[in-house]
Amino acid sequence: MKLSRINGLIMRHLYLYKRSVPRLMDIFYWPVMELLLWGFISSFIEKLSLKGFNAVTVLLGAVIFWDFLSQSQRAVSVAFLEEVWEKNFLNIFVTPLRVGEFIASTFILAAIRIVLVGVVMTGIAFFFYHFNLFIFGFTLIPFMLNLLLFGAVLGLFTTAIILRYGSSAQVLAFGFIMLLQPFTAVFYPVSALPPILQKLAYFFPSTYVFEGMRGVIATGGFSYPLFWGGIAANALYAVVITWFFYRMFAYVKRAGKLLKLD
Repeated sequence: MKLSRINGLIMRHLYLYKRSVPRLMDIFYWPVMELLLWGFISSFIEKLSLKGFNAVTVLLGAVIFWDFLSQSQRAVSVAFLEEVWEKNFLNIFVTPLRVGEFIASTFILAAIRIVLVGVVMTGIAFFFYHFNLFIFGFTLIPFMLNLLLFGAVLGLFTTAIILRYGSSAQVLAFGFIMLLQPFTAVFYPVSALPPILQKLAYFFPSTYVFEGMRGVIATGGFSYPLFWGGIAANALYAVVITWFFYRMFAYVKRAGKLLKLD
């Protein structure tokens, strides 16, 4: 694995942002609109004077974390799709580029997008709603990293599905993450789910993150069981989905379908 090839792919995608309004909107416009929508809802709920419930802190924290997850997933999936849309996927793989280097570049690109989105959303949240994500110190950072990894792994999964089934599966790059939202306790605790869904929720690393985030906000304490639970679930997902991606990539090569990706 060579860093120069990974860096080349990253720079290729970053240069596209300079003259692409849709790409810039995906980082700066849609996350801000989502934050404003939930921020106004949170402010309204807070004015209802519900004792013991800090709506702005809990809901805006959940919105920011959820956007980190969705942006991470989309960054990996869309990085692959952009190569397909521009009919460049085959070109990059006739070079010495390895599959592992391609995956590494998309993961790093996801991290860059998360940093940009995080700066924009935390700034807007502080300016409009006086919500300071950093008031909790560094206790939220391990959960953020867990979320970033899970999002990137999900992006790798949707990429593998698109590799296998072609253009008919491209919608997964944008909609797949929403399938998990009801079961991963983003805006409410796991205890609010029916008992059978509570068990299902803990199959997802993101559930541990959102539960841990609420614990940090409510008590200021860091939950090591939730943190390590998320790490263990992430490790399992990373191993299984990476194996699945390599298997799908090998199948597409054997079947001669790289030329037909469009």
